[in-house]
Amino acid sequence: MRRFEDVAVGEDLPSLVRVVTREDVKAYADAGGDQNALHQDDAVAREAGFPGVIAHGMLTMGHMAACVVSWCGDPASITGLSAQFRAPVLVGETIVAGGRVSEVDPLTRTAILETWVTLERDGRTHQAVRKGVAVVRFP
Repeated sequence: MRRFEDVAVGEDLPSLVRVVTREDVKAYADAGGDQNALHQDDAVAREAGFPGVIAHGMLTMGHMAACVVSWCGDPASITGLSAQFRAPVLVGETIVAGGRVSEVDPLTRTAILETWVTLERDGRTHQAVRKGVAVVRFP
C-alpha cells in the first residue's frame, strides 16, 4: 500500500491499459442491469450513428478507478471519484487510464488526482474520452 509521505504534486500514476471486448461489455451489462441494445447489437448502434457496439460509460470510468486503486493500493482510500464522459468507446478499442497528483493536503492526508482515459482511434490518440478527479485519503 502506498504511503502518504511518498506522494508528491506532479507525480504521474502508472498507465493502465485495457482492450475493451464484447465480453467485457456483456458482463458489465449483466452486472449493472443496463441491457440497452447500443451495448449489445451492432445494427442498433449503427442506427444510432455509431460504427458498432459502444461500451458503457461507467465501464470505462471503472477502468479509470482501477488505475487509481493500483496506484494507492487500497480501494477504501478513494473517498471521491468524478468523471466527464466526452466520447464513446467502441468494442475493440484500447483504452489507457492515467492520472497525476494535483494537490496534497498534509493536514487531512489527502491527495487530489486529475484522472483520464485516452484511446487511439484512426491512428490518433484521443485525449480524455473520460476526464475526472479522484480524492484519495491515506491512513
